[in-house]
Amino acid sequence: MRYIVITFLLVFNLSEAFAQVGINTTDPQQEVHVAGLNENVRVEGLDSINNINNFGMGSTTRVLVDADGDLILGSSSGHNIFILVDAENYLDDDETPSNVIIQTGTGLGYRRAGVLNELDPNYNTFVFELTSNAIVEVNYSVSWSIYDAISLSKKRLDDERSRIIQTGIYFRKVTYDANGDEVWGDAVIEDEDGVNINGGPWCIEMNPSGTTCLEEAGLIALNGQFYKNANQEHGAYFNLKNTASDYVKLPAGHYVALFVGRIEVADINAEGAAKMWVGSGQDELQIIAHYYN
Repeated sequence: MRYIVITFLLVFNLSEAFAQVGINTTDPQQEVHVAGLNENVRVEGLDSINNINNFGMGSTTRVLVDADGDLILGSSSGHNIFILVDAENYLDDDETPSNVIIQTGTGLGYRRAGVLNELDPNYNTFVFELTSNAIVEVNYSVSWSIYDAISLSKKRLDDERSRIIQTGIYFRKVTYDANGDEVWGDAVIEDEDGVNINGGPWCIEMNPSGTTCLEEAGLIALNGQFYKNANQEHGAYFNLKNTASDYVKLPAGHYVALFVGRIEVADINAEGAAKMWVGSGQDELQIIAHYYN
């Protein structure tokens, strides 16, 4: 026991002399250096038991640094960063004719995608309020499934054609009537500075023939991935994921974030059309407000 205590004191004195602390290393490269491939740092004051701003088991919470250099959780009162939406499953999983996206050759613009999931435990926060001008940060992981559009049943694609499955986010303004009920208004096109968001506006809904745009919006967090399959008996087709992060400046007001999606294919002579649903699996969405003067 005496040997262990003496060794600890020697290490402490050496670290103090060089103003550097090494854990699992005798050659620290920074003021605090944790070495090891699988090592981590735990701060019990930030865990879910001791800090009400920790989202708890199964979730992650952003750790931020304040002006004094202290580590804080983003939604702590008295700071200008607030988590407004933190959904575990933002979109309803049901695949219905009302929310299907059809591709019949080249992509005909984005389509409104998914239905808000009223069963999500945080559903009451989906319509959020910005109390002043803010930089709005969006992080999402959204699911999608894709099928042969010609078949009455849901079958895998097998035409070997490469398609791009694209998703994005737009916002709608929300007001309240005399009874206090929500009224969803126009899609947001411009940011707080009056500039079209992300080079838009973008078409988010077209007529069935794809010749006329019915509604436009400013889109952020656009992302996509390629999909190709050659066998109706094998290959992934359900609960695939698109993930993205983005920022936009918005003025004070009430908003709701909604998804768009589309299927792009280069071969306009494709014999097999395709259909997809956005939100058929687990869909995580986080919206963070960064307020500024």
